Amino acid sequence: MPERRRFTQTTSLEERLAKEATRLRKQAQGTPPGVERDLLLRKAHRAETASTYDRAAGLGRQAPR
Repeated sequence: MPERRRFTQTTSLEERLAKEATRLRKQAQGTPPGVERDLLLRKAHRAETASTYDRAAGLGRQAPR
């Protein structure tokens, strides 16, 4: 069985998601209003939400019992 390739991330997930959100918003600015622009903005919003969710998950909150 072949061995899996593994690598260590150099930046945190929060930083990568924030960078992706910024890139998507910049790309959406150059796109005319329409479906494609809406999709780009929606993806950017999801990336921002995911980065804040990741941060909130690390605050020591526990699942209800």
